[in-house]
Amino acid sequence: MSNYNRAKTVNDVAKYRGSAPMPCAAVNIDDFGEDVFTAAVMRQYLAVEVVDALVETINFGRPLDPALAGDIAGAMKEWAMARGATHFTHWFQPLNGGTAEKHDAFLEFDGSGKALMEFSGKNLIGGETDASSFPSGGLRCTFEARGYTAWDPTSPAFIKRHGNGATLCIPTAFCSFTGEALDKKTPLLRSIQALSRSTTRLMKCFKLPEARVMVTLGAEQEYFLIDKQFYLQRPDLVQTGRTLFGAPPPKHQQLEDHYFGSIKPRVLAFMTEVERELWKLGIPAKTRHNEAAPAQFEIAPRFEELNLAVDHNMIIMEVLRVVADRHNLVCLMHEKPFFGVNGSGKHCNWSLDYGDLSLLKPGSDPHRNAIFLTTLCAVIRAVDLHSDLLRSVTAGAGNDHRLGANEAPPAIISIFLGDQLTEVIEQIESGSATGSKYRSGVLRVGADMLPPLPRDATDRNRTSPFAFTGNKFEFRAPGSSQSCSGVNMMLNTIVAESLDYISDRLEKVPENEFNEGLQKILQDIIRTHKRVIFNGDNYSKEWVIEAERRGLPNLRGTLAAIEPLKNADNQELMTRYGVFSKSELDSRYEISLEEYFRKLRIECGIAIEIARSMIHPAATDEFNRVCRALGNAASAGINAGCKDLKTAAERLGLSLDELGEAIDEASVALNRDADDILAALERLRRAVDALEYQVDDSNWPLPKYREMLFVY
Repeated sequence: MSNYNRAKTVNDVAKYRGSAPMPCAAVNIDDFGEDVFTAAVMRQYLAVEVVDALVETINFGRPLDPALAGDIAGAMKEWAMARGATHFTHWFQPLNGGTAEKHDAFLEFDGSGKALMEFSGKNLIGGETDASSFPSGGLRCTFEARGYTAWDPTSPAFIKRHGNGATLCIPTAFCSFTGEALDKKTPLLRSIQALSRSTTRLMKCFKLPEARVMVTLGAEQEYFLIDKQFYLQRPDLVQTGRTLFGAPPPKHQQLEDHYFGSIKPRVLAFMTEVERELWKLGIPAKTRHNEAAPAQFEIAPRFEELNLAVDHNMIIMEVLRVVADRHNLVCLMHEKPFFGVNGSGKHCNWSLDYGDLSLLKPGSDPHRNAIFLTTLCAVIRAVDLHSDLLRSVTAGAGNDHRLGANEAPPAIISIFLGDQLTEVIEQIESGSATGSKYRSGVLRVGADMLPPLPRDATDRNRTSPFAFTGNKFEFRAPGSSQSCSGVNMMLNTIVAESLDYISDRLEKVPENEFNEGLQKILQDIIRTHKRVIFNGDNYSKEWVIEAERRGLPNLRGTLAAIEPLKNADNQELMTRYGVFSKSELDSRYEISLEEYFRKLRIECGIAIEIARSMIHPAATDEFNRVCRALGNAASAGINAGCKDLKTAAERLGLSLDELGEAIDEASVALNRDADDILAALERLRRAVDALEYQVDDSNWPLPKYREMLFVY
């Protein structure tokens, strides 16, 4: 018999939930950004000319005079120490999907051996750390240990607090001894530069003065919360982040009563503390709510500059985990932690600005509308031509369980525009507005006004992987545990290529024929790439058939999804725009491949262990108990109930046989290919979940879904 008492654990969790304290302080606007080295803070510690130079670097990417680094470092140290910091770290994002940091004290010594608190410009600009244990995908050998961090001044330094002090965190890029990118930030920054150049070039065609190009992002983060006691009793959750076993309860999310429902006091206390921590770090957390699945929630910040938003999302994920622990909860960010209920995504809302002009927002005059339509067509072309690359950066073992599971968009990348905007696109293509609901006559780009396009001109399509939502595109395919870097890096690059394609053609058009030339270019793009536009139900089986007819790729699993990274044309595109070298891109493929198989084998290994050491003994005990009852009844000459007991014993026996065979199959599959592992895991799950319905509830060794999802 198992020593684990589930009933006691449930009662303990319920008691804790009922007595969970509220945070000591509520969110306060005066706290916003207090632990961030902002421009306002800089002006308190630095000369005006130094701050102005740094702001120019932040806003326009202009080189920073290295001579100023010492002044900035001194100001950072003075400010950080005043905030309680004793150490600093170069905070970076290696290729393992998380963040990394190595703490160094401000401690230095003068010539006489006296201890000083110092932080030099050299310490600020760069650092060296051991890179040998981070994924490199073959870029370096294990014995090649040097890795270098380089300060990213476009993302402000911040203070991370812990129970015994605080650390100054300096966002940095991370590269190898040979200069190859070993992180997610460097390619993102390169892609931002590429998109900035291409956007500026296109805006010159429209006779606009030079202005700052800003890519913006709003990342909606979904996650689950469960009580820590349940988590620690689930080896599969501890090892893999998802439940490998668990029979769905009769009620889960069918009634849709959790979505946007009243937030439970314990969860609201957690959310309030999360927001307080984030506001202090200058992260504009704005929205919080219950999500569709029980125990699932979402947090969303306001839009920010892309690089900063990516850094902030990484911090958000860490704060969610840390604060959950304080509340005796565990925050799960796996894409599919519970079978049979919705998984978690990370919706990336991407947009592009040029000065004060939003390039994805219709304007109030024909010229601005021409810019909007041109940008829109560039995105359409980019997504159609390179949907395989967009799919590749959403690939992963976790997301495989989520995409296309009637809760998230499928692996087919398509664009939703809505009926009104789709009709405008069709009018441009045909050069006629016959039968239009919204206008009459011919729509001439750059000469005519668009029909009114209010922000909510069409209903939202929550099934689309890439939906236009008024002044931005919402990319819904990324998984909740994934960094925003990869998907936005790829989106930047492919859009830059399409903007350059349009510029190449526009620059050859005589000035007095600009509008006519632009109309012809957009017509050609729409005719060639309109197949990627789909406004219907992306969850339907009919769309899968229709997408195949249109020739849209459907890269369902990770192994298929990452293959485009090896395609010669795709590699040429990424190298041409300076986002990756060929070796860097090859390394990303190798890392994705290795990570996928490692995760599968970890899942298979822990599934076998749980099945053998926890489920099989519990099922055997149940089988013995039923058999003893049957034997006792026979010994006493009692026939009543024996038929049912015999049926139960036979059913348990067959289930035990199936469990044993499934364990053996999984043990063999552990060293085979992915398909064998996945098939074995699926069979083993069916066997275990069937037994969950047969074993005495009080003796089942794992917390059940009805407890983890509803008692928190």
